[in-house]
Amino acid sequence: QVQLVESGGGLVQPGESLRLSCAASGINFNTYTVHWYRQAPGKQRELVASITTSGTTSYADAMKGRFTISRDNAKNTVYLQMNSLKVEDTAVYYCNGVWAWLGASQSYWGQGTQVTVSS
Repeated sequence: QVQLVESGGGLVQPGESLRLSCAASGINFNTYTVHWYRQAPGKQRELVASITTSGTTSYADAMKGRFTISRDNAKNTVYLQMNSLKVEDTAVYYCNGVWAWLGASQSYWGQGTQVTVSS
């Protein structure tokens, strides 16, 4: 059974930091490109950051310089370090693992972790 489990969310004040984790089981996460998405109340889900199997990273413009995505292949885990958090970063954060090869693909989602930034 494949599972992606996010953790590390919580309530923080503006300017503080959180590190989210996405731990995979049942798959070799090293072969998946992993994306972090977020969804705020009343808004569409948006892409936050991505990391490829080779470790290439990309970020949404609003997160550049504040968020860092990384992976620990030995732990089958991807992280999202979030610094200088803002109220507008409040959302449920989801990880998404995508595997694609020669026309076949698989995509798995975690259940989400709530991040609330409030003074």
